[in-house]
Amino acid sequence: MVNKLILEIRGGAGGDEAALFAGDLARMYQRYAAKCGWAFNVTDYNETAGNGYKFFSARLSGTGCYDALKQESGVHRVQRVPSTERQGRVHTSTATVAVLPEVEPKEVNINMNDIEVSFSRAGGPGGQNVNKVETAVRITHKPTGIVIGSRAERSQHANREAAMSVLRAKLFEMQRTKEMSEFSADRRELVGTADRSEKIRTYNFPDDRITDHRFNVKVHDIESVLEGDLDKLLSKIAKGQVKE
Repeated sequence: MVNKLILEIRGGAGGDEAALFAGDLARMYQRYAAKCGWAFNVTDYNETAGNGYKFFSARLSGTGCYDALKQESGVHRVQRVPSTERQGRVHTSTATVAVLPEVEPKEVNINMNDIEVSFSRAGGPGGQNVNKVETAVRITHKPTGIVIGSRAERSQHANREAAMSVLRAKLFEMQRTKEMSEFSADRRELVGTADRSEKIRTYNFPDDRITDHRFNVKVHDIESVLEGDLDKLLSKIAKGQVKE
């Protein structure tokens, strides 16, 4: 059983509203992790106005966390009236979610000559230390072009370790596909392109309904799910998987 995972969320189609929805999803998973007693450590983010995120990543650890959340990978679609909408029209926006198992260093061989490491001031919350000291780390894996950032930890060393952990998870995923072309196709299948027509799940606020399109699962009370009551949805999905 994999007890550690990497969570990545990106705002997709829909501009500011997509970023706000990505923020809603990030907080939903954080609240759910708290209810499950899992550790939830933010590694990197690109925050927008109104508590939205263009990009958000975190490391989760706890018994069964990967098995519980591995089906979350894909395009999530929201239908609702944005707070900035004056005409009361329902908008459709998306966010992509990727859930990757965290792997041990011995499982992935990384040539240190293949990575480029840069440091910067972290900024944001965390006190004066993160603003005065270059604790934020950005790692570029030159052969693949993968770029990983970590700035939420308080030390340069901790941020580097967090970034390397994410890099290992991504390279491990690539190793399993063996060829870069296969990886690109699998990655698109995993998280999609964030186009509105590609979705695994729709959060329909006017009807107060969440629909998982893969297993034809529907639940109501969106607000409670976004507050972290994700079990009501995940348990139904698990039953749907058994039927499949």
